[in-house]
Amino acid sequence: MLTDLEKDAIRRHYQAISENLPHFRPRKAQREMLAAVANTLSRTPDTPEPGQADGTETPQRQGESIAVIEGPTGVGKSLAYLLAGGIMAQTRGKKLVVSSATVALQEQLVGRDLPFLVEKSGLELTFALAKGRGRYLCPYKLYQLTQSQAQQTLAGFDTPQILWDNKPKPEEIQTLRELADAFAERRFNGDRDTWPEKIDDTLWLKVNNDNYGCLKAACPNRPECPFYLARDLLETVDVVVSNHDLLMVDIGMGGGVILPAPEHSFYCIDEAHHLPKKALNQFAAEHSLNQAVWALEKLPPLTDKIAAATDKADLANLADEAAAALLDSLYEWQFHLADAPELAYTDSGRDPQWLWQDGKNPEGLETSVGNTALAARSLHKHLNGLSDALSAARREKDSDSALIDRLSSEFGIFRARAEQISAVWDLLATKPAGDAPPLAKWIECSHSGDKTDYSFHASPVSAAAMLAAGLWRRAAGAILTSATLQSLGSFQHLLQQTGLQWLPETTQLALESPFNFPAQGELYIPPVAASPKQADAHTAEIAQWLPKLISPEEAVGTLVLFSSRKQMQDVALRLPESHLPLLLIQGDLPKAVLLERHRQAIAGGRASILFGLDSFAEGLDLPGSDCVQVIIAKLPFSMPDHPIEKTRSRWIEQRGGNPFMEITVPEAGIKLVQAVGRLIRTEHDYGRVTILDNRILTARYGKQLLACLPPFKRIG
Repeated sequence: MLTDLEKDAIRRHYQAISENLPHFRPRKAQREMLAAVANTLSRTPDTPEPGQADGTETPQRQGESIAVIEGPTGVGKSLAYLLAGGIMAQTRGKKLVVSSATVALQEQLVGRDLPFLVEKSGLELTFALAKGRGRYLCPYKLYQLTQSQAQQTLAGFDTPQILWDNKPKPEEIQTLRELADAFAERRFNGDRDTWPEKIDDTLWLKVNNDNYGCLKAACPNRPECPFYLARDLLETVDVVVSNHDLLMVDIGMGGGVILPAPEHSFYCIDEAHHLPKKALNQFAAEHSLNQAVWALEKLPPLTDKIAAATDKADLANLADEAAAALLDSLYEWQFHLADAPELAYTDSGRDPQWLWQDGKNPEGLETSVGNTALAARSLHKHLNGLSDALSAARREKDSDSALIDRLSSEFGIFRARAEQISAVWDLLATKPAGDAPPLAKWIECSHSGDKTDYSFHASPVSAAAMLAAGLWRRAAGAILTSATLQSLGSFQHLLQQTGLQWLPETTQLALESPFNFPAQGELYIPPVAASPKQADAHTAEIAQWLPKLISPEEAVGTLVLFSSRKQMQDVALRLPESHLPLLLIQGDLPKAVLLERHRQAIAGGRASILFGLDSFAEGLDLPGSDCVQVIIAKLPFSMPDHPIEKTRSRWIEQRGGNPFMEITVPEAGIKLVQAVGRLIRTEHDYGRVTILDNRILTARYGKQLLACLPPFKRIG
């Protein structure tokens, strides 16, 4: 229950914002969200304090402290959840973990929203940005590669060639030396995102921080390690700003490894409609056959060195035997796959893909799958044993610490690769129990020059069970919010995707928009004869309609959204000469440059037309005259052509369901609302949405999709 102290604190700080910010208008929907966040988080069950004696059971959550809140554009969602969430975290002794869909939104929260809240409300909140290890520099690796700043610990060693696939280029060495000099002189803090120039991904991987090669407390550069300095900071702040990828990595590792433990955290998950897909990406696994073979062939010389340094020859032999067994298995797979008809190249121009139907291992290959999984699991186990041996040797007084640290750093590459391979084959060997959803399993073939490679993939088709067990039933509280959480007028699709349907006490709340849609917007559905299923005819008709809909003389912006790049390009080629100078096409220029040119054209008294794909249908903010018309060429249906989607669709069909109505239409509903949401961004905007897809009037699902849209005035 919400206490009087908490109620008073929220009222007082919210009032302070009103007093300190001229023209601030408290909105009904924002106040409603403030109350919903506070009330939800007040229902958190009591949890054991950190460090409390083992054996104390954590209360089983049923969703009583979880809320799903849809807040349309203009509500002021971030202010509501930061203010109420921050106060509740302080009074209840929790950390507030805010998770966004992108790093850009993370930076907005830390750089703008949280400083604004602290300044205007008077609420004393400390906060920090959480990033994965990979965004941070490892000084030890950098000094190894540049042979600078650490000569006292690396005397007598050559540059470790294992860290280079090929002889390094002079420009690569130069970049690394610049990084080393800047870091040593404290002109660079080790955060990749703060380096003024783009660092090549391949080069950054040589010097980034990773869990497997990390020497942890034994590292001579531990006091200056950017990752550990950032991690230490997270322990001291009230609010930790993460992103969905990092949150899922933490949950995948058991929770509380990178971020605060779920039991002691209140989560505010913004842009929550992205969470199911982000979760699937985390719980999936893949590996390249060629990269695995490379690692296994390079491993024995390193295990010999480790055996000599640790006196663990028996353990090194076991690791070598497991590596040899795994290598033999992979060679056997290479032989099988070379003749597999499913992986033969066709005229499609696409790399071939072999999907194992219903997640079942192909007949005749069950034994091979099991043997490979067993060998991979054994290798992973023995490499972890060698890693423990290195750690133990490091603690001995008479040990050669420089040698052991060098070996540990190089060994991390192979431990990481072994874990990756083991994860893939464990999933490939798994047979889901009972009526649980199947796993998607598939192999892809690719060519580069004269080399052929195969990649093995496995993934759950739903992240619901993992999210329910790893996050929702453990979290002290959680708020999931976005402008588009409902689909077809219900939260059911999101609840099923996230596992919240199993937590019956979860609060569901849809806030009203502050915009007057009937007065601010129009909806026009022209009489388009061709169905999108008639691709050529539909494209031709779009090209005919656009000049009628867009005036080249009026200095306003138009956003035209396509579902396929081919159709977008074909329509662009068919536009009349009068409209071509106005056209800006996604992909021709970087997104930021494209949008800046669009704004400049309108500011300069010229019309501008933006052609974009799905990524322009979400997150694009073009208020006022920058966007007075949104034209949707085609309803945003996704083709279920990915192995995960294909496997999930077959599973639904086998259970008597209709995947098109259960998945495709609800997801299209969300995307359509997002696309339409590009039009009205403020209370002063006015514009028109035009849909050039006749299925919204003719198909049986059309009425459902229309009902999802804002109540614009219908014209035409």
